[in-house]
Amino acid sequence: MNDSSILLVDDEQAILQLLETVLRKEGFFHIDKVTTAEMALAMCEQRSYDVIVLDVTLPSMSGTEVCPLIRRLTDAPILFLSARSTDFDKLSGFAVGGDDYVTKPFNPLEIVARIKSLLRRSAKGAGALTAAGPGFVYDFGRFQVNEAAVELRVEGVAVSCPSLVFQLLLFLCKNPNRVFTKSELYERVWGENSISDDNTVMVHIHRIRERIEPNPAQPEFLVNVRGLGYKLVAAREPGHER
Repeated sequence: MNDSSILLVDDEQAILQLLETVLRKEGFFHIDKVTTAEMALAMCEQRSYDVIVLDVTLPSMSGTEVCPLIRRLTDAPILFLSARSTDFDKLSGFAVGGDDYVTKPFNPLEIVARIKSLLRRSAKGAGALTAAGPGFVYDFGRFQVNEAAVELRVEGVAVSCPSLVFQLLLFLCKNPNRVFTKSELYERVWGENSISDDNTVMVHIHRIRERIEPNPAQPEFLVNVRGLGYKLVAAREPGHER
């Protein structure tokens, strides 16, 4: 974990300095700091990062505006910082590609804890995939998930898939036709027990549907079982809310 590379993006130098100081005390030494969205994008074009801490309110271009552009370059977990704390703001952050969301003012030790959690999730997913047998593929007809290659193909075309989205999809592929509540999915994939993160699961379900469904608004594969949860069906099944 100490070899992890972190990008801090905030227009307040005091916050950048505070986070860098605390992170270094926790053993993180590969840290870059920038103050604008444009600089963040340029840094992501030049090198890879394991975690990106991204302020929402930035000059000229907001964090939520630059996040989709960063997502084209990297699947690194993105932790949003924001003074906005409504559910709508949090959902907006998740919808554009964020993986976590912390509101200001914050305890810097909480940021460190969140970063470590994101790193553990990524490492857990990578370790599980590395241990998979070569060429093992879950085939659902329209799409295939290659566990060993960490690849999603839809109608024969490789589709980009962020780490946590892929981990959730892979888990569902390993458990087809089984219903999971949002809390169960969060515990099984994210590895944490938190009933307050239902929105995170919902956003990642939406991201999966955008990739695998012919029409995400009327899902045929990743369906909602009313009042119970979600399941990935191996074939179209009647009687479920689409």
